[in-house]
Amino acid sequence: MAKVNDIVRFLNATGGGRIARIEGNIAYVEDSDGFEQPVLLRECVVVDASKPKATAYDRPVIPAPSKEEKPKPQPAPAPVVETEEGDVLNVVLAYEPRELKHLNTTSYDAYLVNDSNYYLYVAYMTRGDNDSGLWHTRFHGIVEPNMQVQLEEFGHSDLPDMSRVAVQYVAFKEGKDFKLKNPALVEHRLDTTKFYKIHCFHDCEYFDSPVLALDVVRNDRPAKPMVIDSSDLERAMQQKRTADRPNRRPVEKHTKTKGEIIECDLHINELVDTTAGMSNSDMLQLQLNKFHEVMRENLRRPGAKVVFIHGKGEGVLRKALLDELRRKYPRCEAQDASFREYGFGATLVKLHP
Repeated sequence: MAKVNDIVRFLNATGGGRIARIEGNIAYVEDSDGFEQPVLLRECVVVDASKPKATAYDRPVIPAPSKEEKPKPQPAPAPVVETEEGDVLNVVLAYEPRELKHLNTTSYDAYLVNDSNYYLYVAYMTRGDNDSGLWHTRFHGIVEPNMQVQLEEFGHSDLPDMSRVAVQYVAFKEGKDFKLKNPALVEHRLDTTKFYKIHCFHDCEYFDSPVLALDVVRNDRPAKPMVIDSSDLERAMQQKRTADRPNRRPVEKHTKTKGEIIECDLHINELVDTTAGMSNSDMLQLQLNKFHEVMRENLRRPGAKVVFIHGKGEGVLRKALLDELRRKYPRCEAQDASFREYGFGATLVKLHP
C-alpha cells in the first residue's frame, strides 16, 4: 500500500509524483511543479518507496569545530603628515615609460600625484574617439594625502582607447575639521602619438625620470573641468525625441503574474462590468476570446505556465478550454491546477510554441 512520501505513477492516467498526504482513500500527489492532484489510492503504483528517517545512530558524527586562531593585530596606519602649503589642492596625472629609449616597445605606468593634505576619492576613466561616447573606469579608490599611486600599467594596444582621459575626485579629511573643496570632473584630450616621441616627455618635480604630465588641479583650480554645453544638450534631446517617435506604441495591459505562474481569471464578472443582455453563449464566447488572447501573448515564452481560473460550475467552460487546446494548441500540456490553491476550479497549461 502506498504511503506518504512514496514516489508513484498513476495506474489509469499519465503522470505521477510524490504523495504529499493521504486523506481516507484519496492520495494527494504532488508533481515536479508543486501542484497537488487528488487520486484514488488504489490507482497509485509505487515506483520508489520512501525511506525511514535516519536515527541518531545512523547520522554521521560531525567533529567539533577547532578553535580558531586569534587574528594577529594589524599595525596601526601611519599618521598623516601635513605640509604647510598642503591645504591647497594640487593633483597631477602622469604617464611614465618603463624604457624611455625604447618607446616603440615599452609599456607605461599611469600615476596620480596627490600633493595636498586631503584624502581624495578618485575615479580615473578613459575613452576612445568613437560614436558611443561611453567611458571605461580604469581605477577608483582612495589616494592618501601627499602620496602618489600607480593607477595602472598599459601598453601600445591600449592607446586607441585613451584619446580622452578624465579624473573625477572628492576631497576630504579624516578625524579633524577642514575647509570644503568642490568636487570636480576634469577631462583632457590626450594626443596618443606623443607616447612615441621622446621629446614629449619632460622632467617633473614629482618624478626622477621624464614623464608626460597633465594637471588635474593647480592651486585649487581644476585644469579643464568638463562642461556640458546647454545648446548641445538641447540639440541631443531633440534628436532623441525625433528618433523615438516612429517607435512609439500604446500601453498594453498584461495578465498578472504570481512568481513564474501566470494567472488568468475567466469568471465573467472579472471580464465585464455587467452581463445584462448577454446570453450564455455570448458569455462563453467572451471567456474563450480572453483565453485565446492570453495564449497568444505567451506562446513565444517556451515553458511558460498559465493557470486559467474557470470555477467548478457545470464544467462547460473547462470542457470548452480543453477542446480549444486540443484543436489549436496541440503541443501544449494541460492538467488540473493545484488543488490546495484553486480547488477543482482551475486548469494549468504549460505552453510550447
